[in-house]
Amino acid sequence: MSKYSKQIGLILGIVVFLIMKSVDLPGELSSQGQTCLALTLMVVIWWAFQIAQSGFTSGIYLALLAILGVAEPTVIFSAWTGATMYLVIGAYLIADAVKASGLGERIAYNIIIKFVTSFRSVIVCIFLITFILSLLIPHPWPRAFLIMAVMKVLIDSAKIPKVDAVKIGFTVFAASVPVSLIFLTGDAVINPLAVANSGIDLSWLGWLQMMGIPALACSIITMLLILLMFKPSREIEVDKAAMCEKLKAMGRFTNLEIRTVVWLVIAILLWLTDSLHGINIGWVTLIIPMFMSLPVVGKVLTPKSWSAVPVHVLIFLTAAMAIGRVGAVTGMNAWIAAVVMPANMPTNMFVLAGLITLIAVIIHMLLGSVIAVMGVAIPAVLAATATMGLNPLIPTLLIYMAIAAHYILPFQHLNMLVGSGEENGMYGQKETVRLGIPLIAVMFIVNVCIMIPWFKIIGFI
Repeated sequence: MSKYSKQIGLILGIVVFLIMKSVDLPGELSSQGQTCLALTLMVVIWWAFQIAQSGFTSGIYLALLAILGVAEPTVIFSAWTGATMYLVIGAYLIADAVKASGLGERIAYNIIIKFVTSFRSVIVCIFLITFILSLLIPHPWPRAFLIMAVMKVLIDSAKIPKVDAVKIGFTVFAASVPVSLIFLTGDAVINPLAVANSGIDLSWLGWLQMMGIPALACSIITMLLILLMFKPSREIEVDKAAMCEKLKAMGRFTNLEIRTVVWLVIAILLWLTDSLHGINIGWVTLIIPMFMSLPVVGKVLTPKSWSAVPVHVLIFLTAAMAIGRVGAVTGMNAWIAAVVMPANMPTNMFVLAGLITLIAVIIHMLLGSVIAVMGVAIPAVLAATATMGLNPLIPTLLIYMAIAAHYILPFQHLNMLVGSGEENGMYGQKETVRLGIPLIAVMFIVNVCIMIPWFKIIGFI
């Protein structure tokens, strides 16, 4: 983007708002629905152009919805009346505990020492470590930065050339995209949000049943693509002695790590059995870090740990969830479905999956934000398929897979955006585009050839 992109995005968003607010739109759309559409397009443009931190632009959106009377505050801020937002807060606190205790770093070092022997094994190990830590750290960013810190030790000790170090750094963040979809708590921000948009409750095991195999397949295909497209300039020689020294310097398991492990085991057991005990995983994810702060049994988290919870992300999520919920109340979602979606959706499930994937990918390329696309595309597709008798989770998860596992430019997926740059994952736009283009085909393969047959096997279709 040019140096004036923020100014252009600001003006463009306002102009689009004014136009959409004043024109006569085809079909039946209430005044509140038209205002909601105008505000939504404005904030989506602002997000795409990154005119300011997403928390600020999201705050403007939420405030204007209330000030202009588009919907009642109880609807606009309804995200805070359920468990999703508290799950996000708990996830950040648990991630901070795993990182601060040194547990995640210890796990990563042990895996590298045991399994890394070549460049190819480095790539495979990155996916393996990401998979294991996705059970322990319910957010992809701290996982990726933790793994990246370990990889930088490997890069330095093995004297890996810069050109190959960039490929390793890129893989760390690229792996976080599909692997985060295997478990519901693999990305405790957007995975539960996708479920919430469907309007159907889904347990931790229910998510694993529906998304586990397709997301695992997507992860393997992504890994194979990286191995095929990002070959090393020369084979590496891993200095395992240096890695062992790093691990040795950490010493034996500390009391802090032991207490962290105990609470993580409790959390995982409660996540696994949520369909039995009936406690929403959001409340489980919130209460576990609260216990981790208590004397005697905790002492893992401290008052400073609250700084690990980014307020701007919470405001952003509130706005993203408000798009779908306010859109439903004002009739915006139904209007979008009537105008954008085909008059008759195909009844063949394979053709339907292909069409939904195409729609989701196109909207994602235009809007950029995974959460914004969910807020617009999922309600529209659900409205268009309402008469087909499908479980709403089916079109929801097809859309979600198509947008949450795909990107072309870094800003189109926050996991890739946070890792770009010399000081982070060392990669840039070139590497992201190189993998992102063939990933378009992967989305169709996963949705049409894997998800639909899998849904048939488990009896959801």
